[in-house]
Amino acid sequence: MRTYRDENEIKLKEVVCNRCGKKLKIENGMIKEGCFSADTVFGYFSEKDGIHHRFDLCEACYDTILADFTIPVTETEEKELC
Repeated sequence: MRTYRDENEIKLKEVVCNRCGKKLKIENGMIKEGCFSADTVFGYFSEKDGIHHRFDLCEACYDTILADFTIPVTETEEKELC
């Protein structure tokens, strides 16, 4: 869950893991630790047609959820990080 310093959602104030409630480290409006962010709108043929979900997970909660996957995620290494 994210909160911002302004209504334009430009400068981050706080990011809290939606699963465990941990506050992630923020410096100058940037997240300074591992964070998984999801942002999706469910389409037709789902039980959530038109519902928008947005959430953040700390790296530990992300790893816990991945451990339950039957088919592992595809991993590739990026040459440059943003």
